[in-house]
Amino acid sequence: MYLCFMIDIGSLRALAAIEQHGSVIAASDVMGFSPSAVSQQVKKLEKQTGFAVLERRGRGVLLTERGQALAAYGRRILAELEELQSTLLADPAKPSGHLKIVSFSTACRGLVGPVLGRLASSGTELDVSVLAEDPREAVARVANGEADLGVVHNWNSVPLVIPEHLSLEWLCEDIADLLVHSSHPLAGRDAVEPADLVDERWISTPHGAICNEALLRIFADLGRVPDIRVYDPDFATHLALVEQAAVVALVPRLGRPALPVDVVSVPVVNPVQARQVGMVHRRTMTASPGIRHVAGLLREIAARGGAASGRAEP
Repeated sequence: MYLCFMIDIGSLRALAAIEQHGSVIAASDVMGFSPSAVSQQVKKLEKQTGFAVLERRGRGVLLTERGQALAAYGRRILAELEELQSTLLADPAKPSGHLKIVSFSTACRGLVGPVLGRLASSGTELDVSVLAEDPREAVARVANGEADLGVVHNWNSVPLVIPEHLSLEWLCEDIADLLVHSSHPLAGRDAVEPADLVDERWISTPHGAICNEALLRIFADLGRVPDIRVYDPDFATHLALVEQAAVVALVPRLGRPALPVDVVSVPVVNPVQARQVGMVHRRTMTASPGIRHVAGLLREIAARGGAASGRAEP
């Protein structure tokens, strides 16, 4: 505990950010400071401790052995401070302060949007900001302290890795349907299987996105890959191109807008294409009044099926 009084907390935070993000520039972006300001924090830390914590390696920097030990120590201190601020220093009856949420886009519409509406109508003092990110990025931001709560998904074919210091709670299951033009031969089917889809032209989310990987996995056992003609991150674009009869799409129900008249939804079976939707936060924030309040709203909205999904029977 002696070091706690000798070492500036801001300097420890800067060192931990450099370790997590790999460079002074990346750490400065996350912390919202200039690279020179972060460098000054490191110099202050070296003056306070009496030893070097960084060493230059090419154009970048590496933590020294003592720097790595100090960064690990700093992470523990910062975690304890966060837990202190979110519990003993917070009024459990009055959620307040600023909460950063990171969520994949369909959950922004289907779950987080209704939460923001509830908060606005209730007059709570809790200030919330939202960033749309793919679940892997969302998990990383929450794990690194860049966000407080993440809404994520986990496809049955593409598991999502959650670090041990995060708490994960599943909220609901979200099923994805095949969307086709009403004139398409599959439009009148009660359901389709992967073998029925191998010759279709697809629109997909970009390479590396979890939904793209889920689409690729549908065909893995058939020894084929989907014929993807268009890559776009926005499912609204997927609907628009299906309406033009240009492609077919696999679109989850959560947050899905009402389908155009000429677009038909067909269930996919053997296997059903489903993803689990959940929320993550750091375990140190478990007792935070803001986290508890927003988590409760997410549970309630998810239990009611989220926002209207626009899913239609074929």
